[in-house]
Amino acid sequence: MGLLIVLFVPLLAVVIALLGYLKWIQGYWQRRDVPAARNTHILFGNVAGMGTKVHMAITLQKIYREFKERGLAFGGFNNFFAPTILAVDPEFVKLVLVKEFNVFHDHGFYTDPEKDPLNSHLFNLDGAQWRVMRQKLSPTFTSGKMKMMFVTVQSVADELKKYVESNYHREDLEIRDLMQRFTTDVIGSVAFGLECNSFKDPDSKLRKMAAKVFELSPKILLQIFVGIQFKGLARWLKLKVTDDEVENFFMELVKSTVEIREKEQVQRNDFIKLLLEIKNNGKLSNAPDSGGDGLTMNELAAQCFVFFAAGFETSSTTMNFCLYELALAEDIQDRLREEINEVLGENDGQLTYDALMKMDYLDRVLNETLRKYPPLDNTFRMNSTDYTVPGTNYTIPAGTFVQIPMFALQNDPDHFPDPDRFDPDRFLPEVVKSRHPYAYVPFGEGPRICIGMRFGVMQAKIGLVSLLQSFRFRVNSRTLIPMEFEPASVTLSPKIGMYLQIERVK
Repeated sequence: MGLLIVLFVPLLAVVIALLGYLKWIQGYWQRRDVPAARNTHILFGNVAGMGTKVHMAITLQKIYREFKERGLAFGGFNNFFAPTILAVDPEFVKLVLVKEFNVFHDHGFYTDPEKDPLNSHLFNLDGAQWRVMRQKLSPTFTSGKMKMMFVTVQSVADELKKYVESNYHREDLEIRDLMQRFTTDVIGSVAFGLECNSFKDPDSKLRKMAAKVFELSPKILLQIFVGIQFKGLARWLKLKVTDDEVENFFMELVKSTVEIREKEQVQRNDFIKLLLEIKNNGKLSNAPDSGGDGLTMNELAAQCFVFFAAGFETSSTTMNFCLYELALAEDIQDRLREEINEVLGENDGQLTYDALMKMDYLDRVLNETLRKYPPLDNTFRMNSTDYTVPGTNYTIPAGTFVQIPMFALQNDPDHFPDPDRFDPDRFLPEVVKSRHPYAYVPFGEGPRICIGMRFGVMQAKIGLVSLLQSFRFRVNSRTLIPMEFEPASVTLSPKIGMYLQIERVK
């Protein structure tokens, strides 16, 4: 009995001390007199169930609504053990993304260029490294460069149309899978010069690797968790977030592509052509000098990787939800098809970049899709110094994550009345002018706005035009109504896939 007491008492003391420490961590914002979310869990903070029971977008929306009901412009919550600020008021969003960018200029994610080169891409880079890389890469995403890549995307869209022509009657044709095949082939061609042909070979290596990028195993999830919550520990451990198989595949792919291009003087109008010019000259020929050296092979591979990962998933998700909403609202679908036919009719039936830019209703339909279903439901910023919010006594300590909940903002009835209703006319010029500009930020905003936004939108529009010109989409018995999101998905994704009835347009 005495031995049990000797063993039990120290163990009990450790447990009590640990619980006390966890409770102290979860009281972070209260100790700083910053308005904080209620119902804090000792282990999960304010995000219990996130990623297992509900998607992150829904978790943040719940906290957002609590703060909104309390009349707060922002508030503090605990993302597990990470004290985080959640933006609520669009003016505060503007403050973080634009007005005080010199303070909130980083995403705050862990990187290690030597140990984990693919993770050290533009989205994750901080400070001066980000600024130099952004200056180098910005000229690759101008409208002129989009026109240059247009033909490549259009050729893949033609293959998409042929595939649907042969398979539209199949009941097992899953729309999300179809859109991912399209974006895999587009990005594979534009970023690596590959002819993937996922429509004939759905098990291609590139497509498998694309799926693996977003396949979050328990090991990868743990590494990401440590990298976000404990960056100092991650650096000390030299933590690697990227899966080894994914890294080996993309590094070899980039190296072999660069070698062939440079040895055989291969010329293609694609993204890697532009990166090679920056690699060798430090900048594009007609761009201002970035003041830095050219790209290393690791840097080039990292930019190709993030271009592929971001373009593959976000554009396919947007097209997926767009077709879903058009199937639910066939009057909107008919109106859009009329515009497509009218513009193409004025252009001898040919889809060109300029013709695509004339499709105003298509633009509004896509904007409304991005409003309801922003592919990335939130974005981060981190402050480099202590920051006292103007007009308040609240100070955000340096190194704090500030989260912008795009999904919650863009589905707020105060900004978008009847937010569940799909209404492209919300984006008529006069309606847009009447709304706070920072209530709609699907690509972020300010100096760190998504650099590939133009390409992503162009890719989605080309795919949609190619399909809607010839096919009608309707709901069927397998269509998920109302929409439910897969909790474990990084992006917004339907819980059971996307199934629609497809018919040829007469």
